[in-house]
This record gives sequence, C-alpha cells and structure tokens, in this order.
Amino acid sequence: MSIDLARRNFLQTAGLGIGWLAAQDLARGSQAPHFPATAKRVISLFMQGGPSQVDTYDPKPLLNKLHGQHPPESFGNVDFQNGKFRDTVILGSKRKFQKYGQSGLEISDLFPHTAPLADNLAVIRSCYHEGFTHSQAQFLINSGWPRIGRPSLGSWIMYGLGTENQNLPGFVVLLEGGVRSGPAVYGNGFLPTSLQGTSFRPGRNPILNLTRPPGMTAEAQRDMLDTLRNVNQSHLDARQNDSELLARMESYELAFRMQMAAPEATDISSESDATKKLYGLDNPDPVGAGFAGRCLLARRLVERGVRFVQVWSGNGMNATDWDGHIACDQNHLAKARQTDQGVAGLLADLKSRGLLDSTLVIWGGEFGRSPVSDGGNNGAEGRDHNPYGFTIWMAGGGVKGGRVIGATDELGLRAVENKVHLHDLHASILGLVGIDHTKLTYPYLGRNFRLTDVGGDTALITKLTKG
Repeated sequence: MSIDLARRNFLQTAGLGIGWLAAQDLARGSQAPHFPATAKRVISLFMQGGPSQVDTYDPKPLLNKLHGQHPPESFGNVDFQNGKFRDTVILGSKRKFQKYGQSGLEISDLFPHTAPLADNLAVIRSCYHEGFTHSQAQFLINSGWPRIGRPSLGSWIMYGLGTENQNLPGFVVLLEGGVRSGPAVYGNGFLPTSLQGTSFRPGRNPILNLTRPPGMTAEAQRDMLDTLRNVNQSHLDARQNDSELLARMESYELAFRMQMAAPEATDISSESDATKKLYGLDNPDPVGAGFAGRCLLARRLVERGVRFVQVWSGNGMNATDWDGHIACDQNHLAKARQTDQGVAGLLADLKSRGLLDSTLVIWGGEFGRSPVSDGGNNGAEGRDHNPYGFTIWMAGGGVKGGRVIGATDELGLRAVENKVHLHDLHASILGLVGIDHTKLTYPYLGRNFRLTDVGGDTALITKLTKG
C-alpha cells in the first residue's frame, strides 16, 4: 500500500478528513461571537396559546371601569376573528395587580411564586407582530417568518455559536405530552439538519433507546459506527456534503456519546430535597409537576453546556393551552397553577448557582389576548387573539431586572410606546448572546437569509442592560 493511500485510509478511519471537519464545523456552528456576550445560553419558557397581557403583566384599570361597554371607535378596523366589534364588549380583568420588590413592578395575582422575584424581571409590554392565527404567530415568534420553512431561533443560535457540550444536543425542546405543533416550529428550516431542536419526551425516560442492545460492548459499537461512518463519508463526498446525510452521521455519533452523558443529565431524582421543594416537586403528585420537572431539567441541561432549551407549557390542544377563547380567567388560573412555581424555582435555582447572570430566561407566548370579549358563539368571558400589543419578560443573561419597557394603549390593545417588533426581539436576543443579527446569514436560493429578514433593531438591548 502506498504512503498516500495509507494516509488517506488513516484520515478516513480516524474521522479527520478535511471534508468531515468542514462538514462538522458547518453543522455545529461557527462558535465565534461577533462581540462580547452577556448571555452564554438561553432558556425559553414558551406559553403556547397566548397569555393575556392585561391579566398577567400589563394592568389596565380602565378595562374594569368600561367593562360591558362596546369598544370605542378609536379601536379602528382591527380584524378580530369575526372582522368587527358588533358582537364584542370590553372585558374587565378579574385579576388583582400588586407592586413587588424594590422596583415596584406590577404583577398579577396569577403568579404568587414569581411575583416576589420581580426585581429580576424586565417586562416588555410593547411586543407586536402581524400574525393573527396560532400557526402564523408561532412560526413568527419562533422563526421570524409566518409560514413553515425558516430556521427557528434555537437553530440560528446553534449555527452561530455551536454547543459547549459535545455529548449532549446543543438545542433541546422539552415538550408537554401530546404536543401537536411539531418540529416545524422549532426546526432547522434550510440550515443543516443537525441544528434542529432535539425533543425530549415528558416523563421519567425523556430519551428512548439509549441502552446498548444485549451482548454489544462499547468497543463493538464503536467499531460498527466507524465502519458505518466510512461508508457514509464516501457518499457524503459524492453528494457535496449533503446536510441530510451529514445530520444522520452526526446523530449516530451524538447518540453514542449521549449513552454516557444523557442518563446522568436527565436524572432529576438525584437533586436534593431542598431543590425539589423549590420547584414544587416535593409532593407525591404536585400540581404542575410536569412543567416544574421540565424547568428543573432545563437548569440541569444549561448547567452542562446545552446552548438553547425551550420548555413548553401547552401541547396544541385548546384545553391545555393558554388559549382563553372561553372562560379566559379560569383558563389562566389553571395554567398559572401549573407553571408559576416551576418558573420561580428555575429563576431562584439559577441565581443561587451563579448561572442566572450568564443564562437568558425568556417567558411569553405567540401573542396576547384582546381587551374585548371574544364575542360570537364563544361567550363574553373569553378573549380573542391579539398580536398588536402583548407582553414577554426576560431575566438573567445581563438583563437588568425590575423594569418595564414599552407600553400598550390604555386598554391594552396596541403597542404605542417603545414598540418592539418580533424582528427587534430576535435581533436583541441574538445580540445578548454575542451575535450581530445582520452578520448571521446563510446562503439559500441565491441570497443570504437571516433570522430578522430585512428588519431588526437592537435598541432594546440598551434598555435591557443599562442603568
């Protein structure tokens, strides 16, 4: 055998060929921030269905004064589901708001556990976008585009920064049982397939098939994977680094590494009694244990270097979502009971471990709810969708808490002050992790695409981090 041939075989067998290295770099991201980051990782607490801003973090006393009256002409021709206001009336809030912390941040009584942590929260009351339906809004808030096919925020961050732990997925999605939204919402779009969110199942065994088949040793499995990789590498060279095949190759390698790392990372039973109590997991069958357990798992994952974790509340079925078309107040009471202590436990736990300063936590849904009743056949106690002015909050990751950014009008319909479009929101999140949103691009169909399309303003970063 010639020296050149022997060298080539060695490089292929060792997995160090130039094509393999380049493909791995593409799949894992550039791992080079554009400027110093205040956040190293992100936890997104996604309240599917759309929490009502006027019942949670954006108090509007005028709603109760005008309760039952028809909305004023100043509402304009807003296209709610029936296209008009004839069947709707202003719907007051049954929630009580109180000032918390040294900042005096006003928070609803839906969140008795999160409210005392008010000085950690930056509440953005002026978010908006153009997507009225759930599907449009979920694609927008996750990928910046109202239809299927674009990469999600988590995938873009993975593309830009890669992961800190090669033995775990860099982008993990913790779902509620039976979720129907599917991987399109947290998918990779046209980015390399290996950058899509890896979904963990709810329950005690979030990852299936991690155990080797009976009789197979680690050495035998490694030999099998090396052989398979060599065969796939020859196909990869012929296919010009096809991302689908590359993702399959990466998934085999990641699965092998995860057999050691994942069982320990996902075993929340090893946590102390004090930590379990913090999240509300100290009772045999506590209310909200599912969501709280996912919050605890999120902390364990970011602690081990996972770059982006999305924790879902809701599964795409109206009865389990923050989708208050009917009896909005009762819907939100139930959802808050399921999530409040888990959210508060996560913030307190991250802070006590020194992780909150470097972990950006985001809470919010795909849009807000209307200040008028849903109308039509749904009755007067529900609220319709409202993408024109809604609330999210951020904590940690360099964000200064105890502040309110922006405002909606006096009834909570539209963002009117320091408006934050979803592209501005995405640009700011990328900025907090050290990425210039205008430079994070990917060539596709003849042009360079980015998360923020042709928009995005980072002025929000200054409001979040200064003072």
